[in-house]
Amino acid sequence: MSRRHDPNLQDRLSDSTQARSALLTKFKQALSLENPALIEQRKKREAIAAARDDRLRHREMLRQQHERERILAEGAAADAARVAAEKEAREAAEAADREVALKAQQKVERDERYAARKAAKKLRRKG
Repeated sequence: MSRRHDPNLQDRLSDSTQARSALLTKFKQALSLENPALIEQRKKREAIAAARDDRLRHREMLRQQHERERILAEGAAADAARVAAEKEAREAAEAADREVALKAQQKVERDERYAARKAAKKLRRKG
């Protein structure tokens, strides 16, 4: 920056003082509560914070809803598994009962055949 005149020390000191006071004035205005720029920034920050809180509440609500649905689904699955296990146990018990009844019937038939053979053998001996 070339100037047409060469400033002396007094000019430089006064320029420095003016710059300092301008900077101090600007800083004081920035701290002022009535500053429209600060009020606008504060409103924007509050709006952003409110939107963030709304999103967090919405997410939490969805998470709780999914948790309730998961618990209900797990309960339904547990009930279905319990019913299936009871049905399987009942069918196994019925199959075991049928098997026992079949074995008993076969034993009765075998005993009858044995008794018939013995009787026939007795008749043949008596002659």
